[in-house]
Amino acid sequence: MLELAMASGARERLRIIDANLNRAGEGLHLLEDVARLLLNDGGLTQQLKTIRHEILRGDLSFNQQLIQSRNSEGDVGVEIEAPGEERELPIMVVANARRVQESLRILEELSKIPTATPKLDPQKFKQARFALYTIEQKLLSRLWRQDKAKRLTGLYAIIDSQSLGGRRHIEVAEELIRGGAKTIQLRDKLRSRSELLPIAQGLKELCSKHDVLFIANDDLSLALTVDADGLHLGQEDLPVSVARRLLPIDKLIGCSVSTVGQALTAQSDGADYIAVGSIYPTLSKEGAVVVGIERLCQIRQAVSLPLVAIGGINRDNVSEVLDAGADAVAVISAILKAEDVAEATRQIIAACGTGK
Repeated sequence: MLELAMASGARERLRIIDANLNRAGEGLHLLEDVARLLLNDGGLTQQLKTIRHEILRGDLSFNQQLIQSRNSEGDVGVEIEAPGEERELPIMVVANARRVQESLRILEELSKIPTATPKLDPQKFKQARFALYTIEQKLLSRLWRQDKAKRLTGLYAIIDSQSLGGRRHIEVAEELIRGGAKTIQLRDKLRSRSELLPIAQGLKELCSKHDVLFIANDDLSLALTVDADGLHLGQEDLPVSVARRLLPIDKLIGCSVSTVGQALTAQSDGADYIAVGSIYPTLSKEGAVVVGIERLCQIRQAVSLPLVAIGGINRDNVSEVLDAGADAVAVISAILKAEDVAEATRQIIAACGTGK
């Protein structure tokens, strides 16, 4: 009788191991597909695939024991309905990551019973669980930023302090938003940080109120202080790879480039979008080198990130720029120097609709 009870207990332990291995494998496969098919991230895809193979592989005889222990028809869990679940992708990622982590912890504990589970290595499950904590964070950060980056379409309005002609930043921003702008960047090369801080805070509050992205230019500490949605960097600014480590995981990083090589580097270093220019001659940036439409096309072929074209763009040429591969156009003079900023903004947004 005792032997029968022990055999029954061993069978139930095998059922638990089998269920948790299956649960972990299913969750890992979903996370792997997100990394591979949605984020196009080879590094995360390989990490998840390696964990999945390490967890699920085992010798044939043990796998046969696991399969023989199954009792799907008699599993009471089949009849238990889970409460309504959200189907947004980040929530699905969290749910599956947690499911895998819980399964790995159960497997780790069961594998510490040597007589019952001689084929399992507790250290393997522990290492996989801790690796998944970091992978989950990276997946979510990429998804959150990707969601923001998808909003970088049409007009990317830049408030350049030198182009305001004495008008207040907040008033111009209100006009831009009234005209339909969904992304606003603050650029100021003259003021000190203490002078710029209240301006940036006001712009951030206004943008948040209207669901508009607010991007700080060049200054990491300013972006952090006002909780900007992102930071835009030039080639002479803080390296993208450093900014990526210092910014919160949900913040965008943009990088200005003029060559294919710079674009590839920005992409590999963790940029979320790339600004290409100057497309045409411009008076908004002293010494800007004109790279032209052809360079924009070359960069579009080389990288997968959203592209923001900049430099001399107006309502007359915006369609050409979008047709060349830009996802958005950064505009300064064509809107800030207009007598009616809101109307100029509307006209460029309308012209964007005739592009790609």
